[in-house]
Amino acid sequence: MIPPRKRLAPIPPGDNPTRAPRRGTGGQGEARREGMLSEARAARLKAVLDPFVDRFDMQRRVLNDPVSLVHRYRDPADQEIAGLLAASFAYGQVSVFLPRLGRLLDGMGPSPRRWLEAFDPAREMPALSWFSYRFHRAADLAALLAGMQAVVEEAGSLGAWMARAWQGTGSLRLALADFVARIREEGRARAKPVFGEPAALTHLLADPRRGSASKRLLLFLRWMVRRDAVDVGTWEGLLPRRVLVVPLDTHLHRVSRLLGLTRRCDASWRTAEEITASLARLDPEDPVRYDFVLCHLGMSGLCPARREPRRCLACALRAECRAGRALGGRRRGEGWLLRSAGGRDAARR
Repeated sequence: MIPPRKRLAPIPPGDNPTRAPRRGTGGQGEARREGMLSEARAARLKAVLDPFVDRFDMQRRVLNDPVSLVHRYRDPADQEIAGLLAASFAYGQVSVFLPRLGRLLDGMGPSPRRWLEAFDPAREMPALSWFSYRFHRAADLAALLAGMQAVVEEAGSLGAWMARAWQGTGSLRLALADFVARIREEGRARAKPVFGEPAALTHLLADPRRGSASKRLLLFLRWMVRRDAVDVGTWEGLLPRRVLVVPLDTHLHRVSRLLGLTRRCDASWRTAEEITASLARLDPEDPVRYDFVLCHLGMSGLCPARREPRRCLACALRAECRAGRALGGRRRGEGWLLRSAGGRDAARR
C-alpha cells in the first residue's frame, strides 16, 4: 500500500529558508545572478515572446518529448518515479531513448511506484539485463532504481525528500546536489552486490556543485513543480516555481544567445542561471515557463543552427533576435553572424 504523502510545513514567503545558504553556492537565498536584459529590452521581448508561447502547439510537441512518459500516469506517486527515470535518460535522439524507456515502464506494470517499493535487485536482475542505452547499462539503471527506492523509504516520496532538502539549505543547487548524492550512495550500496559497479552513474546523475548545468535533473524539476499543458505539477506547492533554473541544452543555449538572454559560451550552471535571471525579467514568478517553447524552437528546426533567411524573415521573434535583425539591417559577413548568434561552436561549423 502506498503511504500518504507526508504534509510539509508551508514554504516561507520570499524564499526565506530555515538555514541561510553557504556562500558561493548559487543558492536562492543569495541575490540571483542578474540577467542580461534591461527593463526596456525585457518589455520588448515579453511583448513578442508571450503571444508566441501562447500560440505554440505544446500538446503536439509533447507527443515527441520524454515528458509524454509521465503523462501516462494520473497518480502523483507514479508520475514522479516515471519522471525521474525519463529525465535521467533523456539525452541523445528521442527516437532511440523513448522506446527503451517505454519498454522499461511497461515492465513495471500499471504502477511504477508499487513496483519500486517492491524492487529487489537479485529478483529483478533477469528482467533488467536487456537494458542498454549509449554508455549506460543495467548496473546504472539498477543503482538509480535502488537509490530512488531508498529516498522514497526515507521521506515517503521523492518530492518530500527534495522539498525538505530545499527548506534546509535554502538553495536549489545544494538541495539537488544532496538529492543526487543520496541516490548515488544508496543505489551503489544496494545494487552493486548483484549488478556490479555502475560505471556511468555520475553521468546519469550529474552533481551541480561541480558546475554541470544538470539539464536532465532540472528538466525533471520543471515537470514536477510546474503545471500546464506540458508539465504535470506533481510537486505543486512543495517548491515554488520562481526558484527553478532552466534545463540548459544546446538548443536552448543557442536560442538564448540569439535573443540576448546570455553572452556566455559554455553550457554550465552559471549560464543556466544567467538565462533564468534574464527570463525572470519577463516573469519573476515563473521564469522557466519559456523553456519548453524556446528549446523546441531550436530542436524542431524552426530556428535552425545554420541561418536560413526564409525562416528568419518569417519568425515572430525576428525583431528581438540577433540573426533576424541582421537580415534587415546592416550587411555583415556570415562569420560575424555565426559568432554573434551561435557562439564559438557555431562559428567553427
